[in-house]
Amino acid sequence: MITRSAPTMFNRKNIRAACYSFLFISLVYGAWLGSQQTGSAQADENIHTDTVPVVSAEIARMDVPVRLVANGVVTAKQMVDVRPQTSATVEVVHIKEGQFVQKGDKLFTLDARAAVASHNQAKAQLAKSRADLVNAEHQFERHQELFGKGFISHAALDMVRNQVDSLRGQLGSDQAAVDATQVARSFTEMTAPISGRTGAISVNPGSLVMPNDSAMVSITQIDPIHISFSLPEKELRGIRQALEKGQVNVSALLEQTIQPGALTFVDNAVDTASGTIRLKAEFPNADNDLWPGMYVRVMLAPRLLADVLTVPVQAVQISPDENFLYVIAEDNSVSSRSVDVRLIQDGLAVIEGAGLAPGTRVVAEGAQNLGPGSFVAESATYDHVAYTRSPLNNRAGEARDWGVSVKHDLAAVGQTVGQTSLR
Repeated sequence: MITRSAPTMFNRKNIRAACYSFLFISLVYGAWLGSQQTGSAQADENIHTDTVPVVSAEIARMDVPVRLVANGVVTAKQMVDVRPQTSATVEVVHIKEGQFVQKGDKLFTLDARAAVASHNQAKAQLAKSRADLVNAEHQFERHQELFGKGFISHAALDMVRNQVDSLRGQLGSDQAAVDATQVARSFTEMTAPISGRTGAISVNPGSLVMPNDSAMVSITQIDPIHISFSLPEKELRGIRQALEKGQVNVSALLEQTIQPGALTFVDNAVDTASGTIRLKAEFPNADNDLWPGMYVRVMLAPRLLADVLTVPVQAVQISPDENFLYVIAEDNSVSSRSVDVRLIQDGLAVIEGAGLAPGTRVVAEGAQNLGPGSFVAESATYDHVAYTRSPLNNRAGEARDWGVSVKHDLAAVGQTVGQTSLR
């Protein structure tokens, strides 16, 4: 009898071993596959966590006036030193120091007794000469009748005629003397030659004044008022072209407010020592905010850069070889783009570069942590066009225009703007 129990047991052992091997291989493969999936997920997570938070902005197209800023000195439009034109003592001082006077207002009254006496004497002499002339003219008429009847010679008639002519000349001289004494008398009533504000008064009632003395008071016209300033000679051509087109507006900074004025004078020569041209602008000054001798900052915009591309100035990155922007792609990766900077002003940079267009997103803040190919997350957006034109700029922009650093809340991101610079 043939038995097969031993082979059956052998086959069962082989099958069991194969099952264990398959199970072991499956476990090992599953562990390997799980580790690959975990690594991929961690890699994806690392890509997300490696993004850099930035403040972004869009390239904008706009018109940018080129502003020229300079330091100026306030000067009076007119200043007059009031001096006596006759020798006399002061009787009355009609004004106070620092008083505003109108043209023609009384300033001082001088002792007029000597002037009045001289004037009366001149008038009396004029009356005498007039009477002498009337008498001489009557004598000439009688001599003409006698000459016609042959009672007197022609020489006698000529003598009377010469006397009439002489008295007529004397009458004219006496009339001039009356006029002169009248003018001298008017010098005793001293009036304001211009409208303005008085300075220090150097005389008092009873003081003796003479024509060669120092000024009794000075009067300064401060409404309107002038500001003198200088600009580099390279700006002369643009300023002249602007003047040919019409009025060139000039603004002055006064305690965080802007005072408007107009350019009135361009000097006829460039200062060879400094390479600058002297200019003068006139400003209304009804509130007396401007005072002669003050130092103020002035600004004018004689030319305009029309339809140019702009970005926030902090978006322009500087390297030893070039200026560039970090442009943000749709997948939030960044790449550098070379640009030329034409102007930096009011927190804006006017740029030129290939492939740049309005609406292109660029990195405005946070670029120090970036490199080409980096990924970014936009934590805030800086709308520099809206900021430039916003009502807030009526206050903050004034300071920015004049180079004063101001703070602007930019979606909870602190951002310093300002420091106007012209290149």
